[in-house]
Amino acid sequence: MLLVALLAVFATGLMIGRTPLYLGKSLGPPEMKMIVLYTVIAPLGILVPTVVAVVTQSGLAGLTVNTGTHGFTEILYAFASAFANNGQNFAGLNANTPFYNVATIVAMMLGRFVPGVTALALAGLFASRRLRLGAELDSVPTGSPPFGVVLVGTALIVGGLTFFPALALGPVAEHFRLNDHATAVVLHARFSNEAGHT
Repeated sequence: MLLVALLAVFATGLMIGRTPLYLGKSLGPPEMKMIVLYTVIAPLGILVPTVVAVVTQSGLAGLTVNTGTHGFTEILYAFASAFANNGQNFAGLNANTPFYNVATIVAMMLGRFVPGVTALALAGLFASRRLRLGAELDSVPTGSPPFGVVLVGTALIVGGLTFFPALALGPVAEHFRLNDHATAVVLHARFSNEAGHT
């Protein structure tokens, strides 16, 4: 959450036309590169292996029962769980294949080490910056309600733009498909009953 807050500090600094400051220290290009790397590592570690699994025969071979939107959700969940170092998957995905063993190991290593190393590098860069006393008067205070709104908005926008397309292809599409089927069954039963009464 701290890196999302630093991303929000950078965004507010750009909006007001001032150098972004956090705790009296400025955020420069090296710090922003670390923040961006931290922000994009989750999509790279989850979505890229999911795409590779969906478009290759060895990735699709792990789907034992479900295909389509539910199969996509199973694959997405397996890589999201591996990235978060849980290693769980749905029962409809046989992840004990060479493809999934290697791909989930890569996702797990990315999720375990890259964010930590990036955060430590950012801390080192941030610690080396000089403290600018009195400079916070020119920037948006990070303890204010407007900054809280920007922080929540930044978290929602970054998270939404990152994972909403994948969620729309998987669980959301499956929900609409199932609801369309249930609606069709209800309408068919209703019209059948009305036709029988006339």
